[in-house]
Amino acid sequence: MIQIGSYGFTDFFPSVPYFGTIRFPVPFRIYKLRSVLGTLYLVATPIGNLADFSKRSVDILVSADAIACEDTRTSSRLLNHYGIDTPMIPFHQHNEHRKVAMLMERLASGQNIALISDAGTPGVSDPGFLAAREAHKKGHTVCAIPGASAALVALTASGLPCDRFLFEGFLPAKKGRPGRLDVIAEQDMTVILFESVHRIQKLVDELAGRCDGQRMIAVCRELTKQFEEIIRGPLDDVRERISSHLNLKGEFVVILAGKNYTEDYSEDQSE
Repeated sequence: MIQIGSYGFTDFFPSVPYFGTIRFPVPFRIYKLRSVLGTLYLVATPIGNLADFSKRSVDILVSADAIACEDTRTSSRLLNHYGIDTPMIPFHQHNEHRKVAMLMERLASGQNIALISDAGTPGVSDPGFLAAREAHKKGHTVCAIPGASAALVALTASGLPCDRFLFEGFLPAKKGRPGRLDVIAEQDMTVILFESVHRIQKLVDELAGRCDGQRMIAVCRELTKQFEEIIRGPLDDVRERISSHLNLKGEFVVILAGKNYTEDYSEDQSE
């Protein structure tokens, strides 16, 4: 095998009778250059509805040498649904720093690794950034396979301005949270936040304490699932509806309009 940098080709010349004027046997085949470095694929997964998964995504997971995933139990449901039996590697926020080196070793050996999160796009409030950064540093190819993103699904469905927006994701539970909320309250663009069922009421209360009560907001839950719900309206109204809601489950995406955005709104506007 002849090696050139990070690329190699095997049996490039099947046989060479003599040098000088090089003559080749017939038929002569030139083998395609093949990278000896593996590729890191960042594959977006469904955020609720398993049908929201492209054929290309399935093909990548099937052909990969291993799949790095947040929770093997959660990912197993998706893989079983599509008949994918590629080996899985646990890769989550608690072991991400340790496992990156192992992933780089696999890529350096020529393996292709697919990285997925439990739901949505890797690296967006989920593990993925560190692996992608290190792969670039090591000279590996990094390829993102597009798909579902809870942030963009909620934004486009909210009916609030999409031309400029700030993605905040999950706010700190304690340290630094008040300061971040103060900055969010002053934004003149749409803000996207993630929140858990245990803190959604607290988040809405905190926003209400910093923003005008007529500021528009949309609280989205169970996106792409059977009981998808978007609670939309002025902040004071949505705050009241959230506090009286008896069946809050799952994680939430909160879309807060910029402070200068206004619209005519009434609860009976659809009539």
